[in-house]
Amino acid sequence: MDLTPLRPDPLLLLAALALDGLLGDPIYRLHPIRLLGATLTRIENALRALRLDGYIGGCLLFGVLALLGVGEISGAVLYMEQVYSGLSWVFHLYILYSLIALRDLLKHGLAIDRAAHADDLEGARLAASMLVGRDTSRMDLAACRRAGMESLSENAVDGFVSPLFFYALLGLPGLMLFKVISTMDSMVGNKSPRYLRFGWCGARLDDLFNWLPARLSYLLMAFVALLLPGCSARKALAVGWHQHALVPGPNSGWSEAATAGAIQRRLVGPIWQDGELVTEVWLGDADDPAGGQPGDIGRTCIFVTATCLLFSAMALLFIVSLA
Repeated sequence: MDLTPLRPDPLLLLAALALDGLLGDPIYRLHPIRLLGATLTRIENALRALRLDGYIGGCLLFGVLALLGVGEISGAVLYMEQVYSGLSWVFHLYILYSLIALRDLLKHGLAIDRAAHADDLEGARLAASMLVGRDTSRMDLAACRRAGMESLSENAVDGFVSPLFFYALLGLPGLMLFKVISTMDSMVGNKSPRYLRFGWCGARLDDLFNWLPARLSYLLMAFVALLLPGCSARKALAVGWHQHALVPGPNSGWSEAATAGAIQRRLVGPIWQDGELVTEVWLGDADDPAGGQPGDIGRTCIFVTATCLLFSAMALLFIVSLA
């Protein structure tokens, strides 16, 4: 069987990146992630009806969802290749473009900044709630901006670098497998009583699949900081290395701490969850000012975009080298 239509393609990746930059993430009913989420919900309900709502059920959820998600996408591409080869490449591009969302991430961050610039605290809190799960009712404008900055740095990894990493490595099936795991983590990977055991598989797989991209992003961010004016590569390396473990989870702290050091702003600060203060940790050099001031989100957007573009160039070179 010819698997060429499933392999990573540099021209299709360039086209997908261009479409994302021009149009952003497409919003429509048949978006692959929406379909994946709806399928996950149906499988979860079926498993819970069978009383498979613990660790075994969560593992079965991954197996069935991966089989359907990766299998159906791969099968559709290969079928189109047999029927009409040009259509398979169009479908490949459609899936690739739909699963890359850098512009959408930047849009959410800038929405916070626009509301904060207009002194619209409620608007800034609402925009921040679209990115983070913490309580926003206690947040001031600076805290809203910081939440956006943290989300930009974290989601640059699991929303852009990691998908491209697995696409470059394993082609369309690898990209789809990563998105299955990412969707599971976002929908059932929390530690609420309902999902503590059932969501364990998705959460641990998400940690595993983001492990290497997160650390690679840390190094890329330090390199980008070396090139951008007003940034510090030294602080990106030092803060990322010494403070990444201050953030819960094995991965998100690498990019958040590196960003704090690179743009020379302290991030995180007091965070409330369900009415309780859960942390007062600050990331960054102690001598740097607290993040969240006017212009900080814009600087973070430039920094994150530069990092993602650098990784895109690396991914393209890797794919070309495989040809």
